[in-house]
Amino acid sequence: MLQTLKSNPLMLTGAMIVVFVATIAILAPWLAPYDPDHIVIRDMLLPPSAEHWCGTDTLGRDVFSRLLYGARISLLVGLVAVGIALLVGTILGAIAGYAGGIWDNIIMRWTDMVLCFPTFFLILAVIAFLEPSIWNIMIIIGLTSWMGVTRLLRAEFLSLREREFVLAAKSIGTPPLRMVWSYMLPNAMGPLLVSAVLGIAGAVLIESGLSFLGLGVQPPTASWGNMLTEGKDNIQIAWWLSVYPGLAILITVLGYNLLGEGLRDVFDPKLKR
Repeated sequence: MLQTLKSNPLMLTGAMIVVFVATIAILAPWLAPYDPDHIVIRDMLLPPSAEHWCGTDTLGRDVFSRLLYGARISLLVGLVAVGIALLVGTILGAIAGYAGGIWDNIIMRWTDMVLCFPTFFLILAVIAFLEPSIWNIMIIIGLTSWMGVTRLLRAEFLSLREREFVLAAKSIGTPPLRMVWSYMLPNAMGPLLVSAVLGIAGAVLIESGLSFLGLGVQPPTASWGNMLTEGKDNIQIAWWLSVYPGLAILITVLGYNLLGEGLRDVFDPKLKR
């Protein structure tokens, strides 16, 4: 893997960005110079300076500290949402790809029907009936993002079930659950890993969009999306309120996309050739 990173500078860049964002998210309580929710009215809308590296917002809160804590929200939402999507998609994709027949038809027709609805608007429709909160957002994003994983794993299983080692395992009476868990799923982990990494980037964007619209993480909790909302209202007099959260989202999503594309090159033998 280290040799692959050295030979693929874009993948190395993506990995460095992902590690950097994860590090600042974990260490935010120790790295943040101020309490992200501490209000100091006399310091409102101060431009970037030695005291406040990224300036302050309309309530005098330190933007740099809020950016660090916002990274925690993005990382948490990305990991939990993708974990839920992988769990649901893996179960459905494995059943459809291994069992085939009527189960395959039922699962794939349901998947196709859900795919007819734009994910973002489907999330908005669900949120309309629930209270906006970080936990609801993570669950909703996860439960509306499993379709790609299902189709990917089904395709992998359709290919794997015709391989010699699977046919040999069937011939000696290996139970279906053991067949899937021990033989087929490990051989499909490469594409699943790529899907998970790219899915985190998508989850970060969706959470930021929902928070920007006021339907995601609610103030005073720091989120890059709701920081952008405040920046939008003061763009003419406080550019830093929009620029820094926007850059944070851009760099984070770019990092996960570069890492995901690099992993795709590693696990896809056709791309290797």
